[in-house]
Amino acid sequence: MVNAPGGAAPVISAWTAVSPLGLRGSDFTAALRSGRAAGRPLDPEEWSVPFREASLVPDFHIRQILGRKGTRSMDRATGLAVTAIRHLLTGEREHDEAERLPGVGEETGLALGTSTGSAQSIMDFTRDSLVGEKPFYVDPARFPNTVMNCAAGQSAIWHGLRGPNTTIAGGRATGLLALRYALRLQRAGRAKAVLCGAVEEFSSARAWLEWHARTDEESADSAAVLGEGAAVWLLEPDTAAREHGRKPLAEVLGLEFGCAADAKQARTVLAEALGRLLDRTGVPPGELSAVADSGAPGAEGEAERGALADALGGAEPPRITAADTVGDTCAAAAAFQIAAVLAMAEHGRPSTGGTSQRQLGEAEAPRRRTEPLKNGDLALVTTVDRDGVVGAALLRIR
Repeated sequence: MVNAPGGAAPVISAWTAVSPLGLRGSDFTAALRSGRAAGRPLDPEEWSVPFREASLVPDFHIRQILGRKGTRSMDRATGLAVTAIRHLLTGEREHDEAERLPGVGEETGLALGTSTGSAQSIMDFTRDSLVGEKPFYVDPARFPNTVMNCAAGQSAIWHGLRGPNTTIAGGRATGLLALRYALRLQRAGRAKAVLCGAVEEFSSARAWLEWHARTDEESADSAAVLGEGAAVWLLEPDTAAREHGRKPLAEVLGLEFGCAADAKQARTVLAEALGRLLDRTGVPPGELSAVADSGAPGAEGEAERGALADALGGAEPPRITAADTVGDTCAAAAAFQIAAVLAMAEHGRPSTGGTSQRQLGEAEAPRRRTEPLKNGDLALVTTVDRDGVVGAALLRIR
């Protein structure tokens, strides 16, 4: 458990997302508020995958976005991470030469979540070693792509970050685990400011791994559409944010985690984690303004919804979800959930497409949050992973 002491909670003061909704956080915000889904049919000539559609980042061509220098062997996951962090550091301005966010220097830390790194890079490199005339006839420039911390390492090199550099892997809970690690870095005095988030790529390798991991009950038509992207944010002390002219967006009140043997047990374990989180932060369920659940498909999603019902009693806070728009982003799922809360918390921007629950035909489903979150609102972020990790975070909008 990570719980912030009174008056000393770190804050999120900037964020961005490279997603199937667009290359910038503003694209993510606009599309999330409108409820537009990003799935599109896949060209079978281009993609040898067992799925007919996916949510891909539009117009994402690494060499066009980042330039030709240093990108010849860069894989998609690394490109997504480097691009997202560049947008965050430059305030989403257009050019690399744009002035960097004040107070975010080379001592800044980075805690980046991933699944296995790039599954496609690992499989391609392994295949080259097997089909080549000799096992060592491989492209050595592509070897760094096969290690899990490639995206975090390359991001630090590209952006001159010399602070602690950490890669976190924990399935759908990865974004929350990365947030916990970032908080620990700060409390240990290892880094004052930490860039934190997660990345996931779509590839043939990942698609086939997902296909074989699904149960017999999860068909290609009923399971969630696979998505990709990167969501990152800046975590720093409240005083540092204000010193550099940044208004805090959200305060991290606490996190809780657990581990379950299966989806059935996950309901109980997550409900207990939610109870601990709300008890330690002193927040009654009725005071929650929104719940950003993972929208996980299958048994994991059912367990998550059941745990929320158990832990919150009769309270039914409006729901914020990113999975409905960007798809199942696996390791980046929780990071996109946090991004969705931050997107809904941007002040002064009216909600677009403010369709009521009844108009959407969702009388039996949790209400969806369409109005912007305001100062003091409390948002609960929850996650359940296929491998048993469950978690929750509580954010207060500032």
